[in-house]
Amino acid sequence: MPRRTLRCTDCGCRFDLDREDEGRRRVRCPECGAAVPVRSGGSRSGGSSALMWILIILGIVGVLGVGCCAGLFWLGWSTIKPTEYPEQTQDYADARKTFKTTLTRKGLAPQSALVGNRPADVSEVTYTSGDLKLKAWVNRPAPGPGLKPGALFLHGGFAFDGGDWQTSQPLRDAGFVTMTPWLRGENGQSGSYSMFYDEVDDVIAAAELLARTPGVDPNRIFVCGHSVGGTLAMLAAMTSKRFKGCASFSGSPDQVQWSKAEEIVVPFDRNNMTEMSMRSPLAFPKSF
Repeated sequence: MPRRTLRCTDCGCRFDLDREDEGRRRVRCPECGAAVPVRSGGSRSGGSSALMWILIILGIVGVLGVGCCAGLFWLGWSTIKPTEYPEQTQDYADARKTFKTTLTRKGLAPQSALVGNRPADVSEVTYTSGDLKLKAWVNRPAPGPGLKPGALFLHGGFAFDGGDWQTSQPLRDAGFVTMTPWLRGENGQSGSYSMFYDEVDDVIAAAELLARTPGVDPNRIFVCGHSVGGTLAMLAAMTSKRFKGCASFSGSPDQVQWSKAEEIVVPFDRNNMTEMSMRSPLAFPKSF
């Protein structure tokens, strides 16, 4: 065991405590002869004391850290927790038959984009949604026997640009005939933007055109989309039995929460829970 070091408070001398003096309460300083108290642990008590304070400080920091994390978690959860929608007894498709949205602001979609040059293997087609004539891009089926599956890819945001077409390239690489429709109010087209409601009719109308496209298997039509398109993909799949499957990439199932950060794009009364419910897949979970 290493010997402890003591310090004389009179002359400042430091000296090692002899083992035979371990049990004494005081010893004489070898320099000045003053009585020096023998504290438990000697100089090591100073180290132990420092360690104790370090542990206390770390403990306080730890408690504060846990408290901060808990506070941040609570704040985050209170902000992003799912909305408790009224329980729905109707199927979403049936609810759409009797509901008509009331827009407080009518006009074009709240975003613009340049379409860019159309690739050589892509056709620009026109589809009909109600009394609207809208555009879509669709690639030609790859050569080969048999009908090809069709994928309706819905772009992100509220306008179509050439980059959206590139996003769906993996679908074409996998053998899908891919169509991306431009929806009402987008890219200068006719019709009023309604944020996830009337646009669903456009999606379904485009899917019907894709199903009639030569070389496409009408029994294998899929719908998918990114962000805004992902939300519309869910709503369209809940509305129509046309689709064999649905994939939503970063779509929003809850427009009450989503619209908190996007108030500027909401063209109806945000406080109207029915309007929100009819745009939120989460409100009709049994319809998936």
